[in-house]
Amino acid sequence: MLERLWAGWRSEYVSGFGPEGNNSPSNGESIFTRILQSGLSDADTYIVHRGSLTFVILNAYPYTNGHCLVLPYRQVANLEDLTDAEREELWCTVRDATVALKQAYAPAGLNIGINLGAPAGGSVSQHLHVHLLPRWVGDTNFTVAIANTKVLSETLGTTATRLRDAWPLAAPR
Repeated sequence: MLERLWAGWRSEYVSGFGPEGNNSPSNGESIFTRILQSGLSDADTYIVHRGSLTFVILNAYPYTNGHCLVLPYRQVANLEDLTDAEREELWCTVRDATVALKQAYAPAGLNIGINLGAPAGGSVSQHLHVHLLPRWVGDTNFTVAIANTKVLSETLGTTATRLRDAWPLAAPR
């Protein structure tokens, strides 16, 4: 039996792409680069953690509570474009985000993945990012099936606070 994690509510985000959409890159800068250059606070942009070469930000249109992204500050499209230092910190940060998600949410499992290129599902394919999604048994339910609606039980601000509070303070490097 094939099960699906539907996210019909993402239509607002997806419809923002294209020549007139606000998610369309101007000058080739990704939305993540624009967020980093915006001058807004981490609280306003839902940046959960900053390392020296990578950071963690919440997905603005999450599939589940806790859906976060780990990415390098430097805008690169592919894994092979990362420096050795960026690669090492990226994967250590993915590990730390995993620890924080498990501590904050006690999920039954996690989806962790990368979509390289638009054909693979990468909606911001010019800026490499790793998705982390906590998963629970039954996290797709009747509301998704009959109303094409995903129910999230908390705001992004609450999610950000939970993950910051659960972030490993002395994670080994």
